[in-house]
Amino acid sequence: MTVELKRIHHVAYRCRDAKETVEFYQRTLNMGFVLAIAENEVPSTKEPDPYMHIFLDAGMGSVLAFFELPNSDDMSRDHNTPIWVQHIAFEVDDLDALMAAKDHIKDVGVEVLGPVNHGIFKSIYFFDPNGHRIELAANVGTPEQMKKLNEVAPAMLEEWSQTKRAPEHAAWLHE
Repeated sequence: MTVELKRIHHVAYRCRDAKETVEFYQRTLNMGFVLAIAENEVPSTKEPDPYMHIFLDAGMGSVLAFFELPNSDDMSRDHNTPIWVQHIAFEVDDLDALMAAKDHIKDVGVEVLGPVNHGIFKSIYFFDPNGHRIELAANVGTPEQMKKLNEVAPAMLEEWSQTKRAPEHAAWLHE
């Protein structure tokens, strides 16, 4: 049998405060608060470790979830990974929606970086109250560009795996 995935059910991260996190995502990104699950024992391991597990509507069936773990050490990030690497990216309709989102997020008091041009999409970046980097992206690539990138992806990966240097196959993206 071959595994056939339908979609991502949810992606879960840790948060410092579940209520603050829900309010932030409602206020900044208009995400609906879908579900909360709280237990005093971890179902999979039976460890006595209370938690609040919250679920937010990220659009089109996507769900972003968080765990508040009051009995665990204070949360931190992977300090061996640059802060720009680990992030949660959401797609918006177009550049107008991206700029409107930027204005709104700034208006609610959150610092925003961008837009940054990635060739086939433009993005803005900001941090949630837990220190998670959030990206909003508007696709600007053409079908032809996407087809070309798809065609060169295997060659790019192979070259990267051998050299650990950026292949030139898609250098046109940043010209």
